[in-house]
Amino acid sequence: MKQIRKNWKIIDPFSLRIRLTIGIAAFSALVLGSLATWTSWKMQQILIDSHKHNIQQIAERLPHDVEIYSEMMQPETGLLRGMNNLAHTNTFLWSKSPDNKVLVKSATFNSLSDSTVAELMSLTKMSIKPQVYKVNQRYFVLSGCSLQVRGKLLGKLFVAQDITREQTTFLAMVQSLGVASVLAITIITIAIAFYIKYSLQPLRQLSQMTSAISPEDLGQTQLYLDNAPSEVKELAQTLTMLLSRLSQSWEQEREFVSNVSHELRTPLTIVHGYLQSVLRRQNNLTETQQEALETAASEAERTIRLLQDLLDLARADSGYLHFQMKSCVLNDLVEEIVVMPQKYSDRVITIESTAYPIEVKTDYNRFKQVLLNLIDNAIKYSEADTAVVLKLSQAKDKAILQVCDKGYGIPLQHQSRIFERFYRIDESRTHATGGCGLGLSIVKTLVEGMGGSVSVLSKLGEGSVFTISLPAVC
Repeated sequence: MKQIRKNWKIIDPFSLRIRLTIGIAAFSALVLGSLATWTSWKMQQILIDSHKHNIQQIAERLPHDVEIYSEMMQPETGLLRGMNNLAHTNTFLWSKSPDNKVLVKSATFNSLSDSTVAELMSLTKMSIKPQVYKVNQRYFVLSGCSLQVRGKLLGKLFVAQDITREQTTFLAMVQSLGVASVLAITIITIAIAFYIKYSLQPLRQLSQMTSAISPEDLGQTQLYLDNAPSEVKELAQTLTMLLSRLSQSWEQEREFVSNVSHELRTPLTIVHGYLQSVLRRQNNLTETQQEALETAASEAERTIRLLQDLLDLARADSGYLHFQMKSCVLNDLVEEIVVMPQKYSDRVITIESTAYPIEVKTDYNRFKQVLLNLIDNAIKYSEADTAVVLKLSQAKDKAILQVCDKGYGIPLQHQSRIFERFYRIDESRTHATGGCGLGLSIVKTLVEGMGGSVSVLSKLGEGSVFTISLPAVC
């Protein structure tokens, strides 16, 4: 059952393969069904026509024979003699008076059961053209006409021929034809499905090739398929050209961000320095001037941090973000870094460790930047009376650091995207806390650059846990 469900999940009902298979199979079923129906109808007509000539001969000859016999005997007796002469084993004749009473019937009726005879006699409305009737599991071709002798209407003449054996054979052939049609449609559908799967394989290969392309590989990627149709090869060439243009655009964007960040950081640093210098000599400033300068200094500092983050990301994208990896004790490193945010935020920050020492190989400055970012987020997005907890542990060759808070939490639909650049869960809250949506992106870039990984687990109203995993020194 599990395997069936798995296979069903693999089958996409909206895929081109399924649509083509269903479309061609439906067309094949329509064509074969129409052909089988026409063939059955044509065979039925041939079967009827094979007996039609005999019935017409009997209907034309009987009045003449009756006229001859009527000169020597009573009309009813002559009619009976004529019917018996023309009837044979599988042919049955009878006549009815204008008031629908049976006048005479051929002796061949003696071979039929009473119920069959009664049902045949009950048929009074018959077409002039021969038709097939089913009577008591037997099949008859029946036809009726008026019976006139010497210009006098004696009644109606009915002629029936037993075609049970032929009709049974015909129905068996129709059934066999139906089964053969179903099998043919099934085989054609399976063959078409495999052929379409084989034909769409180049598109699937092209999709797999493009899905594996990273931003760093855009410029060097060449999409080419050897045994693909011409249309797919043209598509691959078009995608290659598109990737090349995307690579150029990506490179221009990185250069622009790097250049702008570098060019703006220096003058803003100078402006921030002058503002701090003026604020240190605040004796000559009014309260309004001091407040304005403090706001300007704060915004300048925030903008400098933003530019530094952009510059770090641009360097990481270009492969120019270097790390000075050294072995150190993670426990001591965390205790040293925590002193700064604990001092300036007046928040309780506790450290829980299950092992000592936990040795890792990391870049001190980059790790400090990562940890301060995470602690800063925990402080910003949790109540002032709640503690921030750092948990240290070691699992085999991995050192684990968790930053836990009892804050607002992150909605589940946002947790997979919070490490994206400039992604913000709540614009108003982000502006209120001074964030720009780059902090967690920087954290992810730096942690992965040091050979680790970062993840988040959060529940609304209960808080968040950011987990950093770094290679441990064994």
